[in-house]
Amino acid sequence: MADTLTDTPTLEPFRQSAALSLGVELELQLVNTHDFDLAPYADEMLHLMARHKVPGSVVPEMTSSMIEISTGVCTSIAQVLEQLTVTRDALVQCADKLNIAVVGGGTHPFQQWHEQRIYDRPRFRQLSELYGYLSKQFTIFGQHVHIGCPAADAALLMLHRMSRYIPHFIALSASSPYVQGQDTQFDSARLNSVFAFPMSGRAPFTLSWDQFGEFFAKTTRTGVVKSMKDFYWDIRPKPEYGTVEIRVFDTPLTVERATALAGFVQALGAWFLEEQPFMPQEDDYMVYTYNRFQACRFGLEAVYVEPATGEHMPLREHIVQTAERIRGHAEALGAGQEVAMLAEDAFAARNDARWLRETQARERLLAEVVRQASLRFRGRRA
Repeated sequence: MADTLTDTPTLEPFRQSAALSLGVELELQLVNTHDFDLAPYADEMLHLMARHKVPGSVVPEMTSSMIEISTGVCTSIAQVLEQLTVTRDALVQCADKLNIAVVGGGTHPFQQWHEQRIYDRPRFRQLSELYGYLSKQFTIFGQHVHIGCPAADAALLMLHRMSRYIPHFIALSASSPYVQGQDTQFDSARLNSVFAFPMSGRAPFTLSWDQFGEFFAKTTRTGVVKSMKDFYWDIRPKPEYGTVEIRVFDTPLTVERATALAGFVQALGAWFLEEQPFMPQEDDYMVYTYNRFQACRFGLEAVYVEPATGEHMPLREHIVQTAERIRGHAEALGAGQEVAMLAEDAFAARNDARWLRETQARERLLAEVVRQASLRFRGRRA
């Protein structure tokens, strides 16, 4: 589809927000309860959910078997968990009325992308025309974590510091080993679909909002980009919210794990702000793509290359070391137990991708894996 440039977009001002405030978004699967394939029930779910008073929002996503929930602005992960739980419980109640189920996970294990329907909304139709089959292949499910920043330059500094920990986020959240019925041998195959988009990857290395504005002006002048929504970067600034948005997490199988990952982000942010442990450099990105691939492919068994020194070490060891380094900040924020749990999981190489594979090895039926995952999401065990 040819794009016609009319008005040159302008970069909106960066809104001030409370440092370390949190917002969490979860993209979730809607599945039927007879074969546990994806089910196009987004409209019906949105209609029923409109009767429930829930924090944050519930909105459609690219295809009609997806739904996205979000929290409001939270100051602690206790608030995040409370809000996600309230919305989760309402979702489960509505799904039960429709005889469907809601499931976490970064990919549906056996859905066929060509069977998906683009949700009828102007932006989704426009993206479908532009990206063709990629838009249906974008039936993938991620968690986004927003962290508040008091100023634009501080947001860019936060963004580039967080970039060193992209492999940690990927490996801890990985929950997409299966695609179209096959074990991909990746812990996070979901991100391979994201990387197919032209404006994916890393943000440009700028540490001032003026410089970032110059970059934005150049890209919009070409007509390739019309707004910040067109950047599918792993981490991006969100000036309208006053946040940095981390986008590499697979949707976990439970709201509790989603909350723990938000706590990890918040504790890292506090460490950055209070101790200024390092200054990011453009050279940090020399190993960025390698580290990201390792985490997608091998999860918690990945190799991590320390950007500053070039040292190679097991990623799970670096996660454990990082958790110890930020332990005081995590405890002060009320996230000590959650960060400690993630460190224990890293040490044991335990994530949702491993749970999905172990369940499939035991049950030998991916539909049963999805059924058990739907019970995990609603807070039960199979």
